[in-house]
Amino acid sequence: MRETVPPPPTSPAPNSPAPTSPPPPAPAPRTAPRWMKIVLALSLAANLAVVGLVAGAALKAGGEGGRPGMARDLAFGPYSEALTGEQRRALWRGMMADAPDRGQMRAEFRADLDAVVASLRAEPFDAAAFRAALAQQNARLAARVTAGREGLADLVAGMSVAERLAFADRLEARLHERRRD
Repeated sequence: MRETVPPPPTSPAPNSPAPTSPPPPAPAPRTAPRWMKIVLALSLAANLAVVGLVAGAALKAGGEGGRPGMARDLAFGPYSEALTGEQRRALWRGMMADAPDRGQMRAEFRADLDAVVASLRAEPFDAAAFRAALAQQNARLAARVTAGREGLADLVAGMSVAERLAFADRLEARLHERRRD
């Protein structure tokens, strides 16, 4: 029995093209995990809710002797509602004394919103730029809320016992009213 030997490999002719294999498929674009998309959506919703509340409060006319633009419900809700008109005006004056003028605050607020919208429209979407725009907006809002909280604490600390107890009564009444709504 004779062994068969495979023929030697042949080399392509000098002028013939080398055999080509198809290019490898392009990798599929990576997408964020579902949980990350949900967290981002919830974060965006919460930030937009805060922005909406602040914008609405800043643009709404104040009641009970308030001035247009008086942020009655700016993160204080029942607290500011339980203050008398004079106490609210005193709180507002104190907050505005340490704040930039309203025109500048509106311009900053608008710039923050413009940055958020621009980051949403960017192609390709830059999640880091979007987060940075939200963080800038949140920092500005947090500074205003902190100023208001400190102003409220100072206002209450300066109240007489009778004023403080009356404030507590009005606050409690507001809380009961809200529970019925």
